[in-house]
Amino acid sequence: MDATSSGFQQSFTISPDKLLVDGEVIALVDDDPYIRTPIKIYFEDNGLTVVEADSGKSFQDILNSHKVALVVLDIGLPDINGKEILPLIRDKHPDVAVLMLTGVSDLDTALDCIRAGADDFLTKPVHLKDLLRSVSTILEKRSLVVLNRKYQEDLEKANFRIQLMHQLSLKMNSAYLNTVELDEILQAILVGITANEGLRFNRAFLAMFDEERQILKGRMAIGPACQEEAATIWGGMGEKHLDFIGIVNSMKSCTEDAEVNRLIRTLEVPASDSNHILNRSANERKSFKVTGGAINGYEPKEIVDFLGCDTFVVVPLYSPSRPLGVIIVDNFITRYPISDSYVSALELFSSQASLAIEHSHLYMDMQKSMAELESVNYELDKNKDMLVEAERYSVLGQMAAQMVHKIRNPITSIGGIARVLGKKTQDNSLNPYIEVMERETNKLETTLEDMFDFVSHTDLVKESSEMLTIVRKALHLLQSEISKQNIVVEIDAAEPDISLDGDKNKLQKMLVHLFKNAVEAMPDGGHLAVMIAPENGMVLISIINTGKSITDEQVSRAREPFFTTKTFGTGMGLAMVDRIVSAHGGNFTLHKTDSGTEVVVRLPR
Repeated sequence: MDATSSGFQQSFTISPDKLLVDGEVIALVDDDPYIRTPIKIYFEDNGLTVVEADSGKSFQDILNSHKVALVVLDIGLPDINGKEILPLIRDKHPDVAVLMLTGVSDLDTALDCIRAGADDFLTKPVHLKDLLRSVSTILEKRSLVVLNRKYQEDLEKANFRIQLMHQLSLKMNSAYLNTVELDEILQAILVGITANEGLRFNRAFLAMFDEERQILKGRMAIGPACQEEAATIWGGMGEKHLDFIGIVNSMKSCTEDAEVNRLIRTLEVPASDSNHILNRSANERKSFKVTGGAINGYEPKEIVDFLGCDTFVVVPLYSPSRPLGVIIVDNFITRYPISDSYVSALELFSSQASLAIEHSHLYMDMQKSMAELESVNYELDKNKDMLVEAERYSVLGQMAAQMVHKIRNPITSIGGIARVLGKKTQDNSLNPYIEVMERETNKLETTLEDMFDFVSHTDLVKESSEMLTIVRKALHLLQSEISKQNIVVEIDAAEPDISLDGDKNKLQKMLVHLFKNAVEAMPDGGHLAVMIAPENGMVLISIINTGKSITDEQVSRAREPFFTTKTFGTGMGLAMVDRIVSAHGGNFTLHKTDSGTEVVVRLPR
């Protein structure tokens, strides 16, 4: 070999900063030191770093302890054939280039080596300049392959970020962001910041101002506490079958109880502390990159202590009208430096988070306004109904007063005369006519009395009364009809002494109307069940009859004054009941049962 090719040395000089980077070396593997030494000297004179090995075993040690870019490998080693080492290099160290050397010029051997993964094949003896040229060519080719792969990885990462941003935008455009949906989007943004295909930060923290903008509080985080689970997720994403909800759901299991989430929830910064780096970032809408625990002479010691890391980035979250919070990122585990390009990419994620948060606030405000509007509309409708009802009752009152004034005295006179005639007449043929007069005048007097009672507005005279006693008195007033129609009455009182504060005369009148309706619904007999029981501070009275069941239309109109399904009666009964129950602050319901009708009255105790 020619080790004195000075002319070649001057005309062809390898630039080591292009061929070997980050401490890479060339491994020279040959058992003959007389071959290794001149090659090493020549390579080092041309700026290449060389390490030597005289066997397969010593070469394995070099692979484990150095960053080998290329190996010049002799086939005839004392402990192993060089061709047998090739597959091991390709399997475990695919980025290592291989130049094979052999003392035998054999085309088949050369082809076998090339097929096994060697980049070139030279036969000894070889001129040093030819060897250097081959090494240079292989390293340049390797550099292009590595650079191309790096570009490919960068493109895939950029594609991941673009797809994630696209899916986040679709999510915000297709859904109203309630709290749950907002948390999903914010978590997906933190996923993008920490993903292998994303920005690859070790940890990401999110802090937001409370509704009153008094405190900046930690909300959620993703970090190394879930590293193993995250590795599985990122591996699945390598196939690029990205699904927004799938990403978020996969991360939930490893982030909800992660240490970083417990850490971020302890973060609370008063909004009044205008010098705090987090408040400054949010209020000034400016990103800060802290390196070595300081930025422009300012030392945010409280955040350095909080993170346990002196190098981090804070980016703001804001809407056009207000600051929303911040995102904090660091490389707590790897301690990798943070470049300005990564800060710019991080700001894209923060802008997406800002849009999501503002979208959610707008939706929540809209929901609140809609609820307030519905409440106002409800009150307006309620007041309108009350005005209509009051007007109706006012008309009824005027009509009833006039009827009582104009008709009551004549009707009373007619009824009285009819009763006198019935007692004095000796002509039995007149008795049926007199009985008709008495019966019809009694109906007119009852109608007038019901109308007068309905429109009268006497104050309640409240006193403590036992409900069972009032029920029994009301039933006693109808005892003749109950016996005549063979109706069986059953009273079930959970507590015999259940009492309430109320006007017992009006309550008794209310029960008489309800019992009378039940009795009239069973002209051929039946069963009347009355239950009295306490219920959440109320007294429940249930009245069930086995008579003809009420229809749905009758249920909806039962409380209307003058509505009735009977051939006689005023139709004021249930309207009167509703008035008395409402005056006591209670309510009553009317509905069908399998065997008849049930009325349920609830009165406050």
